[in-house]
Amino acid sequence: MRLPSLARRAFSALLAVCILVLATGAAAFAVSPESSPQSAPFAVVNDGSGPQFYSGVNIDVQDDVSGDVYVSGQSVTISGNVTGDVIAAAQTISITGNVDGNVRLAGQDVTISGEVARSGTIFAATLTVTDAGSFGDDLVGAAGDIAISGAIGRDVEVGVGNLTINGTVGGNLTYNSDQEANIAADAVSGNVERIAPEPEQEPTAGEKFVGWLLGLLYALVALSLITVLAGWLFPRLLHRVTDRLLPRPWLALLVGFVASIAVPLVVVLLLATVIGAPLALAVLLVWITLTLATFVVGAYFIGRLIFRGNQHPVVKALVGGLILIVALHIPWLNIVVWLAMVFLGLGAQLLAIYDRRPWRRVPPVSGVAGATGASGASGVEQRRGDDGDKPPAVDSD
Repeated sequence: MRLPSLARRAFSALLAVCILVLATGAAAFAVSPESSPQSAPFAVVNDGSGPQFYSGVNIDVQDDVSGDVYVSGQSVTISGNVTGDVIAAAQTISITGNVDGNVRLAGQDVTISGEVARSGTIFAATLTVTDAGSFGDDLVGAAGDIAISGAIGRDVEVGVGNLTINGTVGGNLTYNSDQEANIAADAVSGNVERIAPEPEQEPTAGEKFVGWLLGLLYALVALSLITVLAGWLFPRLLHRVTDRLLPRPWLALLVGFVASIAVPLVVVLLLATVIGAPLALAVLLVWITLTLATFVVGAYFIGRLIFRGNQHPVVKALVGGLILIVALHIPWLNIVVWLAMVFLGLGAQLLAIYDRRPWRRVPPVSGVAGATGASGASGVEQRRGDDGDKPPAVDSD
């Protein structure tokens, strides 16, 4: 029989723990109010017959139970004898008494030092069957480390990391592991079968190329739509921002680089003050928006460098975006392109925001000539502002 994969075993263990904790916890509070959580180990009280439910931090079932035992807690010890089954979920589980039925356990460290007449299903990080412990039938489960020094009456089927058997196994041993088990001579009466996990297959060069090509096609379609919409809806804004890159791109690069280091530090400091947390979140939101916009800014800037005529802003944004997308998908080159895109885009946007600062001063003028000059200067400034907000008929880059 082929054992389930490691992922399925881990999921099964987690699901078993959740079900056991929820079920036994609810039943414990409804049926056994004496077993409320305690900070120190305590012996629970039972009526001696029928199913018994316990829940708490440290549980020790010392009395004999004629029936099944359901228990959950941080530390669980079954030191009494149980005529039925034991179902337990805890961080640490220790069974030192005898169990006439089956055990179903889920925990971090599980130790079996008593006799279990029937089978055991155990999920744990560490499972130890001491030389005083034994199972009459099968042992099934999964654990990171399993050490068996006692006797297993029939088969053992486990998924394990490290398996050590110094006791005896009356039937067959089947284990799923990437390591060979440490088994004493004549410890297993039947067959020993190790199921090694299937190695992950590396994709071929052709598969990698197809994956790269599909990713490129997806990016071309999705990001091209973004650049087209940006060039159609915000042509004036894109033109004004990229104007800061044409005369002095190195200044924008320096501003973007410094801001990429300074702004996150400022956000962290504001968050540390607690009272500045709302401002930090607002700055972070604006900063993320500016960072995402660097792709559109970079695409439009490349389009302006290619088309120096009166092409439509949508054409500039689309062609520049296609070139930028392809460059971002070329290994090694994409790192340089991405850094340049982010630093230049952030720097250009910050410089454009700085040029539009509301506190910018205009030199005062006096007299009639001054009034005329002021009127002319105002007109020029107004024309500059208007021209900055719309692309000119002919791009004189």
